[in-house]
Amino acid sequence: MRTQLTGDRIALTPQTLAAARALLEGDDAGLPLAEGYPHADTLDGLRMSLPYATSDDELGWFVTLVEDGRVIGDAGTKGAADDEGRIEIGYGLAAPFRGRGYGTEAVRLLVDHLGSQPDVRVLTAEVEVGNVASRTLLERIGFTLTHEADKSWWFERPA
Repeated sequence: MRTQLTGDRIALTPQTLAAARALLEGDDAGLPLAEGYPHADTLDGLRMSLPYATSDDELGWFVTLVEDGRVIGDAGTKGAADDEGRIEIGYGLAAPFRGRGYGTEAVRLLVDHLGSQPDVRVLTAEVEVGNVASRTLLERIGFTLTHEADKSWWFERPA
C-alpha cells in the first residue's frame, strides 16, 4: 500500500482508480483541483495506464499543495522496475505552478521514495528535446543525460 509522501510545500498523494476514472470522464473526482489541472499530459497518461491498472497501488501520485490540498500535478513511474532494477519516472505540473520549485520538490520526494525500494537500482527519465526546465530539474537532482533519441533526451541516475 502506497502512502502519502510529504515535503515542505507539496505532498505526493496516492491516486486511486476511482479518481483516475473520474478525471478521464471530466469529473473533478471530489478533489480540489488547481487551475490548469488536469493538463493534457495527465489525461494522456491516464488513458494509457488505466486500462492495465487492477489496483490503486498501480497508479501514481497527485502532486498537492501542503497549504490547501489543491492538486497541481502528478508524478509516478512508467511501470515496475525491470529485471535490472531500472524504472522510469514521469511527472508534470499545471502551467500556473511551473517554475516555482514545486516540480523539483515533487521529483525529489519520488526519487527518494523509489531509492528506498529494494528492487530499484537505476532511475531513468525521458524529456522532450527542448524542455530545458525539465532537463535542468533532473540535472539538479543528480540525473545525467545519457543520450538523445527520437526527439527525446534520456537521463538516468543510481537509485
